[in-house]
Amino acid sequence: MTFFPIGLAAQGGLLITPGRVVFDGQKRMQELNLANAGKDTARYLISFIEIKMNGDGTFEQITQPEPGQYFASNNLRFFPRSIKLAPNESQVVKLQLVKNSQLAPGEYRSHMYFRAVPEEVPLGEKTPGKDPSGISVQLKPIFGISIPVIIRVGENKADVSISGVALAWGEDLQPILSMVLNRTGNMSVYGDLKIDLISPKGKITQVGDIKGIAVYTPISSRSMRVMLNKIAGVDYKTGKLHITYTTPSTGGSVKTIETELMLF
Repeated sequence: MTFFPIGLAAQGGLLITPGRVVFDGQKRMQELNLANAGKDTARYLISFIEIKMNGDGTFEQITQPEPGQYFASNNLRFFPRSIKLAPNESQVVKLQLVKNSQLAPGEYRSHMYFRAVPEEVPLGEKTPGKDPSGISVQLKPIFGISIPVIIRVGENKADVSISGVALAWGEDLQPILSMVLNRTGNMSVYGDLKIDLISPKGKITQVGDIKGIAVYTPISSRSMRVMLNKIAGVDYKTGKLHITYTTPSTGGSVKTIETELMLF
């Protein structure tokens, strides 16, 4: 199973846009566009699953909410529940918000899961991989894509800060930047991370860029390790690293959190 918190989710030839759905206003219906970029016809079953985020950014499927976590699936409807797409074919899946007036203020999150279903071979047809002993072996990989669907009720009071910034060196002198994203407030945070190296002479070089990083409720912090780009002429032992985390805000505005790490 793969979890995508970004604007476009893709695996096994299936493309999903957007890769994240948020109900935080008066809108009661939203649409997902699914497209088959593979070479074969594929069928997918659609359902909701519940997931928690761990402090290192990994995900774990659960059945009961963690303290301070609320599922959205009881207040969402979607159709169709399965789709079959030929190569280069696309289809819309509609999501509807229901019974939201009964929700207390806060954030509710579930994940929409798209599971590939192998095509069955009709009875009587030969199956590939049959050896002389009469035993047939056929491996069919099954994959799934999960995207978050979030309902927000009431004022969003979430905020984020960056701490614990440090630079280390991996194999082949690969520069690795570690940090912690700290979340406060009543809802999750979501944004883009950008890292620039500023030389002693003021030259700015972008050395890292990650889209769609979230810190989901109920965790209050997420640790990260970012492999920085090895660029000719860029010295990671002088100057400073400028780190920005940009989050979208209400009304289309953005909020940027910044910090710096001096290099010696």
